[in-house]
Amino acid sequence: MANPDKKRARASGAAQGPGQGRPLPKIALGDPYLLPYAERLSERMRRTRDAELRLTGGRTALKDFASGHEYFGLHFSGGRWVFREWAPNAAAVLLTGDFNGWRETPDFALNRVSDAGVWERTWPAGALRHGQLYKLRMRWSGGGGDRLPAWGRRMVQDAHTRIFCAQVWNPPEPHAWRIPRFRRDFQSPLIYEAHVGMAQEEGRVGTFAEFRERVIPRIADAGYNTIQLMAVQEHPYYGSFGYHVTNFFALSSRFGTPEEFKALVDAAHAAGLAVIMDIVHSHAAKNEVEGISRFDGTLHQFFHQGPRGNHELWDSRCFNYGKSEVLHFLLSNCRFWLDEYNLDGFRFDGITSMLYFHHGLGSAFTSYDQYFDGVDEDAVSYLTLANKVIHSVRPGAITVAEDVSGMPGLAAPLEKGGAGFDYRLAMGVPDYWIKLIKHERDEDWHVGALWHELTNRRHDEKTVSYAESHDQALVGDQTLIFRLIGSDMYTRMSVRNPSLAVERGLALHKMIRLVTLGTAGHGYLNFMGNEFGHPEWIDFPREGNNWSYHYARRQWSLRDDPLLSYRFLADFDREMLVLSRLFRLLDHQDLRHLSEHCDDATLAFERAGLLFLFNFHPSKSFADYPAAASPGEYQLILDTDAKCFGGQGRLAPNQRYVSMLLDSPPGPGIRVYLPARTAIVLYKPGRPG
Repeated sequence: MANPDKKRARASGAAQGPGQGRPLPKIALGDPYLLPYAERLSERMRRTRDAELRLTGGRTALKDFASGHEYFGLHFSGGRWVFREWAPNAAAVLLTGDFNGWRETPDFALNRVSDAGVWERTWPAGALRHGQLYKLRMRWSGGGGDRLPAWGRRMVQDAHTRIFCAQVWNPPEPHAWRIPRFRRDFQSPLIYEAHVGMAQEEGRVGTFAEFRERVIPRIADAGYNTIQLMAVQEHPYYGSFGYHVTNFFALSSRFGTPEEFKALVDAAHAAGLAVIMDIVHSHAAKNEVEGISRFDGTLHQFFHQGPRGNHELWDSRCFNYGKSEVLHFLLSNCRFWLDEYNLDGFRFDGITSMLYFHHGLGSAFTSYDQYFDGVDEDAVSYLTLANKVIHSVRPGAITVAEDVSGMPGLAAPLEKGGAGFDYRLAMGVPDYWIKLIKHERDEDWHVGALWHELTNRRHDEKTVSYAESHDQALVGDQTLIFRLIGSDMYTRMSVRNPSLAVERGLALHKMIRLVTLGTAGHGYLNFMGNEFGHPEWIDFPREGNNWSYHYARRQWSLRDDPLLSYRFLADFDREMLVLSRLFRLLDHQDLRHLSEHCDDATLAFERAGLLFLFNFHPSKSFADYPAAASPGEYQLILDTDAKCFGGQGRLAPNQRYVSMLLDSPPGPGIRVYLPARTAIVLYKPGRPG
C-alpha cells in the first residue's frame, strides 16, 4: 500500500458536506482526510443501491438474484434435460456432440424464448448421457462458429488435438458431503497459498486426488488454517497460472473431476482447514472458441466495446460492470462456487485493474484524489454487491482483495460505506523485503523504516501480511531464500557442510517471517513451499523453456531430508504458527512499539502479552540488551537461533528473565543476551494472551 502520509499531505479539495442532509459515510468519519470526498463516497453508496434495485426490482433478495447458474447451462431435473443460454445477437443455436455425430440436427436446435436473447431446449432423459461431449454451434448475421457454453460446468481437453469440449456431467454416484457446512473455529486466517498442478515433485501436472492425499496433511501439520487455491477456474494455457480464464463456471479439468475436487474440499474441512479460491473477475481470456469473447458474434456481449474492452498489457478482455446481464453472470459465479463446491470464500484477483480506467498502470497512488478520478464506479459497485452476495450466502465466508492502489474502504463493512471485503493484502510488505535485500547491505538496514513499512496500513480495515507469495517467485524473479543464499543453495545446504551464506540466509529467513507475522494486521499468508525455503523460482512449461516442468513443481523431499537445512526453516515456521495460534496473536490489535536502535539494528515490540526482540545486525551481539517490560518474570518461548532451527544455539532454552528498573529506557524492564541475527519471543507466565 502506498504511504498514507504522502497521500494525505497531497490530498486536495475543500471539505464538502454530505449534501441534501444525507449522513456522512462512516469510513469518512474515521479518516479526516477522506472528509473532502464524503459526497463522492455517498454517491458510490447510492450507485450501488441503485444497481441492486435495478437488478432485483426490489422484489427479491440479491443472493436469490445471483442464482443464474441454476437456470442457465445444462441441467437434469424432473427426469428431463434442459439447456439454456444467453446469446442476444445469435440467429440460431444448436447443440452438436457425440450424441448426434457432431452434426446439426433439428432435435438439438434451441428455441429463442425471450426478446433478451435467452435460448432454451428440453430433452427426455435418454437423449444425453453422463460423460458425453458437446459444443454449441452458433450462427449470427454474417457468420457463426463453434462455442463452449458460457455457463457450462465441465470442460475437457482432448489429449491429442488440445481442443476443448463441454462435457455432460451427471455422475451416477455424486459426491456425498461429509461436512456439508464447514464452520471455521478461528478468527484470523493463516493462509497457505497453493497451486494443485505444481504441488507434486514429479515433472507433470498434479491432481486433486494427489493434493488431497499428500499435501493437505502437510498444510495442517505446518499449522496453517486456510488453503487458498490458485488456477481453479478453467484456463486453456497452463502457464497463465490460472489468470486467463475462459470458462468461469467450470473447474480446471487438468487437475481432475468435480467429484475429486469436492473430496479435496471435504478432506480440508475434516482437517480443520477453510478453503478459498482465487476468483478472476478482473478480465477474461480473449479466446473465442473456448471462451466468451465474441460469444454471440459481438465483442460487446460481456465486455466493453472498442478499446476499453481490451486490456492491452494482459492481452485479455475487460468486463462491462455496468451491464445487468454481466452482473448477473459474475454475481452468480460467486454464488456458484459456494453452492456447488462448498468453498469458504475468495481472493479477488487483479482488483486494481478493475477499479481504474488506466488499470493502475503508471500511477503511484500518492494522492487521495487518485481514488476518485479515473475510477470505474461500476466496478466498485460490482465488488460491493459481490461481497454482499457472498456473505449473505455464507455468513462466515472470507473475502480478500488484491489491490496495489490502497483505495480506502475496500475492506470496510458495507454499512460503513465500504466495499465489504474482509481483508486486503498488504502488498507493499513483500516488495519492501525484496528492495531491502536487493539494494541494502545487511549492516545498513534501517529498522525504523522497516517498522514503518510493516505497520503502514489503514487501521480501520483488516489486512493480510506476507513476506512473499507466488508473485515474488515467478520466473525472472527469485524467492527470498535464493536472494539470501544464492548459488550455495545448490551445494551447501547439507547440515554437515554449511557456508556463511547459508547461515546468513537461514537466520534472516526466520527473522523476516517472524517480524512479518508479529506485526501483521489480521492475517498472514505464505506460498506453498516457501515456509521451508523452496529453492529457485516458478516457471511453467512453455516454448521458451522447452516445455519443461522442472520449475513447476515442489520438491517436498528437500524438506523431509534430515541431512538438509530446509527442515530447520519448516520446523521454525511451524513453531512460529503454533505460537501465533496459542496466543491468538493476530486476534489482538494491541501492537505496541517499544524501541528501535538504527545503528544497532535492534527492534522491540509487544503484542498479545508477548515481547518480541530482534537484532538484525550481522555481527553485533548485545550481552545486556535493555527492553522495557512490566514488572515480573519472563520466559523465552521462541528463539530463531536455537539449534533445532539450524541456529548456533547461543541462548539457553526456556531461560527466564526478571524485570528491574532500567536507566535506558527508564522504568521497569529486563536485560537479555541478544545475539547477532537473532530474534526471540518472551512470555510472562500467568499473563493472559
